[in-house]
Order: sequence, then structure tokens, then C-alpha cells
Amino acid sequence: MLQLRPNCECCDRDLPPEAQDAMICTFECTFCADCAQTRFGGACPNCGGELVRRPVRPARMLEKYPASTERVSKPHPECRAA
Repeated sequence: MLQLRPNCECCDRDLPPEAQDAMICTFECTFCADCAQTRFGGACPNCGGELVRRPVRPARMLEKYPASTERVSKPHPECRAA
């Protein structure tokens, strides 16, 4: 099950579960669409995999399967200017 991480790993922008602009790779690294495209060209800076739109979990399922509250941030050189 997807963790639905709460923030962009690069710029720390909030990405709530219903965010339409959250992007993930196969390892669930999470970025906002702006960072994914402008900073990383659509490829995950951690694994090199494709960044795709994160699916939105239906609100009725968030009660049983809540989104993660753990914020993740990694030191990517491209993010220093963020």
C-alpha cells in the first residue's frame, strides 16, 4: 500500500493525500510536479526511475488506511536553490 508521503522531498511543499500534483517513483520517493519536471526532468534523483502522478486515495479509505505523517527530505544538489 502506498504511504502517501505528506511533502515534496526536495522543496518540502505540502502534498496532502488529495494532491493532484504529487509525483512518485516505484520506491515512493515523492516530489511536487514542479520539482519533478523543472529540477529532475521527470526522473527520480534517487533511483533514476520515472516519476508519475501519485494516485489519490478515496476519502472513505483514508480513515482505514491513513496517509503517512512522516516528512521525508533528502539533500539533492538540485534542491539547494529551493
